[in-house]
Amino acid sequence: MTDFHAELESRLIRYASIDSQSSDGSPTSPSTEIQLNILRLLETELKEIGASEVQLTPYGTVIATIPGTAPNSDNLPTIGLLAHIDTAPQFNATGVKPRVIRGYNGGAVSFPDNPTLSLSPDHNPYLGTKQGHDIITASGLTLLGADDKAGVAILMTAARHLLANPEIPHPTLRIAFTPDEEIGRGVHSNLPKDLNADFAYTFDGGAVGEIEYESFSADGATVYIKGVSIHPGLAKDKLVNAIHLAAKIIQTLPQATLTPETTSDRDGFIHATDMTGGSSEMTLKFILRDFERDGLAAKGALLQQVCAAVAATEPRAEITCTIKPQYRNMRYWLEKDMTPVDLARDAARSLGIEPVSVPIRGGTDGSRLTEMGIPCPNLFTGMQDIHGPLEWISVQDMGQATQFCLALVEHAAKPKT
Repeated sequence: MTDFHAELESRLIRYASIDSQSSDGSPTSPSTEIQLNILRLLETELKEIGASEVQLTPYGTVIATIPGTAPNSDNLPTIGLLAHIDTAPQFNATGVKPRVIRGYNGGAVSFPDNPTLSLSPDHNPYLGTKQGHDIITASGLTLLGADDKAGVAILMTAARHLLANPEIPHPTLRIAFTPDEEIGRGVHSNLPKDLNADFAYTFDGGAVGEIEYESFSADGATVYIKGVSIHPGLAKDKLVNAIHLAAKIIQTLPQATLTPETTSDRDGFIHATDMTGGSSEMTLKFILRDFERDGLAAKGALLQQVCAAVAATEPRAEITCTIKPQYRNMRYWLEKDMTPVDLARDAARSLGIEPVSVPIRGGTDGSRLTEMGIPCPNLFTGMQDIHGPLEWISVQDMGQATQFCLALVEHAAKPKT
């Protein structure tokens, strides 16, 4: 069995070194011009390995076909395989310098560009199970971007292998590399039609064995506060400071039970992500998360109630709270037909990997794609400690994910018994 380790390592280092951070403040698709650098590279690489119907869409998604090779491929479902190329806006992602720690010894990992930083099994017990593995991290000043360039590397490696070995039976596959997943805009309204798959999988998960079919439901909220501006020397009984009102809103929201740092498992949260402005005007941004629709609606109602209560204390101010849907729990659709989940579980077990299905405390392109009509569970890549400087991944875990991808598409070609 081919381990693919050298190819995966080379691809992840190459892709992670290309800046591709998305930006929620941009209305374009993709949201940042720099994402096109890796998208164009992938378009070229797909053509070079012999993929068919390769295109970079006007909305910034690379789509390609790997024609079916199974004798009955015309009667098999077309399967989509997706990964996203953007990196998270929450932490510095400019100038990523990936490095490989060969034969990890089980101890603490230091970072050359940030001596105060340390990664150890005390911080992440999963790391302690990777002794002897080759671990990839960044240098300490940036995130790595394995989320989700590990998924990109896995799918590119699997695609190259399938195209080089047409004797491997599989149905028609549609590959898609999306931008802007990290800001909830990875699935353009045209993508379901353009992908043209019966069901799909995102390779955007964590530990080996994870097969996820339940995600948060998500809304985004923007709170705008307009105060009354005047020279501070003349401000008595006239000035209304928007910063103070913003602080009241933050302080009035439950701090001990409803923030990401105080919740786990199936608890939802209200997370303040941005605060910009000055004494005359302030803008607050929040993300609202819950596994159930009712819980999500309740969190939105709570935020609106808090805004209204603070506004009532200062009628001269203007406070608005606008809530927009982002994505919904994929479980609502997948639980009606678990075929893609069961197929993935069977493929994992064929490799001796015990599948684990836990709710994702987040979302993927699969959440939105499922809601739009293409069932799309999320599968493991090995990525850990994402969205921060401690992000890391095992090359051997990526190898298992690649073998799993190949087993998955081979299982899809088997006749049903």
